[in-house]
Amino acid sequence: MPVIQHAHHPFDPRAASQFLANLDTDWARLVAQVGPCRHQTQPGQEPYEALMRAVAHQQLHGKAAEAILGRLLAMQPGQTFPSPAQLLGTEPEQLRACGFSQRKVETLRAIAMGAQSGLIPSRAEAATLDDETLIERLTTLPGIGRWTVEILLIYSLERPDILPVDDFGVREGYRHLKSLPKQPGPRALARIAEAWSPYRTAAAWYLWRVVEQPDYRRAPKPAT
Repeated sequence: MPVIQHAHHPFDPRAASQFLANLDTDWARLVAQVGPCRHQTQPGQEPYEALMRAVAHQQLHGKAAEAILGRLLAMQPGQTFPSPAQLLGTEPEQLRACGFSQRKVETLRAIAMGAQSGLIPSRAEAATLDDETLIERLTTLPGIGRWTVEILLIYSLERPDILPVDDFGVREGYRHLKSLPKQPGPRALARIAEAWSPYRTAAAWYLWRVVEQPDYRRAPKPAT
């Protein structure tokens, strides 16, 4: 599968919506229900900060994660985000007091060390690297999986052709879109989604919106 370079394919929300609506009647209905793609990025963030924020959000509700980040930011007043050196100079117990688990504290420290060593690229360097190169490079960090890097690619680096197939919401959205009895597995969905390129980021955005639709019904839980 060819790698789609962001620099060559800037995101066009109108073209993305039209492309997806033309895939089949199910996608056409979803696009009509949701409306134009309103995917918004956070292009000002450096990869270091974006990874730190993504770790805070891992397995947590958005409001809870933002509260934890707020306590972290309050430790460095007057700055938009603590530098790698400041993070490493913070006692682990202080990070735990912000609300980070022990495992996340270890991951945050690894990210800070990765930023200092150059493993985590600057935004300018990241722009020269393709999606898979960045995923392979950053998932060598402890506690950083493919999903976390894909969120970085989608929101901070504005890559237009990323589908996080490990994401529950994406798979659940597709299950509902196609009226399936259960979610497809990540590998199966990745194969299906090849037909959505070069707009897989927009596809993810639409699939995340499925649970907001009036006709959405969660699949019944299997008997135990």
